[in-house]
Amino acid sequence: MPNIEAKCSEKGLKMTGQRRVIARVLSESHDHPDVELLHKRAVAIDPHISIATVYRTVKLFEESGITQRHDFGDGRARYEEVSEEHHDHLIDLKSGKVIEFTSEEIERLQKEVAKRLGYKLVDHRLELFAVPLEASGGSKP
Repeated sequence: MPNIEAKCSEKGLKMTGQRRVIARVLSESHDHPDVELLHKRAVAIDPHISIATVYRTVKLFEESGITQRHDFGDGRARYEEVSEEHHDHLIDLKSGKVIEFTSEEIERLQKEVAKRLGYKLVDHRLELFAVPLEASGGSKP
């Protein structure tokens, strides 16, 4: 059973055939798709899935804490499965590609900054917006 579908079952969500298809498409996505792309992929499996069904389903998954919505500055809400493992995002402004990464150094620095300001960091979201070095006139390290 795909990960999102399993999480839906754990939370007691009613899983119709179309919701199962959308859950599978989301589980198999590694590119943070928007609703239109999810719909395109879902109708390739079940041509009877409407765009409205995709919108309602991603909203349900988000409200249930199964998926997370992102705004990467391109005017489209994009989705990914909520993960137990924290990661951050680098968004390539030329191609729109979203790269997931982790950095212990960044994690440590964020905690230090919060502590220095008198806070304990409990959560964060980091999104870096960048262009390839060759596009910015620089050279790669």
